[in-house]
Amino acid sequence: MASADLLLHPVRLRIVKAFLGDRALTTKQLAAELPDVPAGSIYRHVALLTDAGVLQVVAERRVRAVTERTYTLRMYAARLQPDEIAAMTLEQHINAFLAYVAGLLGDFDRYIASEPEHPGKDGAGYSVAGMWLTDAELAEYMRDLAAISQPRLANAPGEGRRRRMLYTVLLPAPEAKHEAREPSPPRPKRTRKTKKEGR
Repeated sequence: MASADLLLHPVRLRIVKAFLGDRALTTKQLAAELPDVPAGSIYRHVALLTDAGVLQVVAERRVRAVTERTYTLRMYAARLQPDEIAAMTLEQHINAFLAYVAGLLGDFDRYIASEPEHPGKDGAGYSVAGMWLTDAELAEYMRDLAAISQPRLANAPGEGRRRRMLYTVLLPAPEAKHEAREPSPPRPKRTRKTKKEGR
């Protein structure tokens, strides 16, 4: 099964996201976090992700006559690799982005269903901005963003900490012909008239 097909299935995508933040979960704990997904479906998708190396077993214990396994996420295997992304068609990109957005909407719906009193105080937010960047400036920006994020991604659960989901989307805006060919002319400076000039 191709990585995109494996990872972008709606249920498997939710399972993968449940492990983000360096979490270790049993299938029972996972089922409690995805109460709308039948337990049999969770077990089947966990098995697929484990066979593919996306999840790994880090502990086992006997519970009555059943072996209970604890899983963690292998981050490298849980991402599409550059060569796979480069080989994707536009239609595959569309399908992947739709799965991504559907996952985001689902997370937002479940957060709102918890009836938070003050989403802003929770740190929930969404915004959009436009930046003029060369390819080199974009690469520098991505390095800066990674330098800020990586240490925090390594945080372990702890007192006062809450797991927060960060979604990122970066899209080149369609270029108008005049913008692609030449820069906008500089704006004329506004001069202030003195009192004498105004008379």
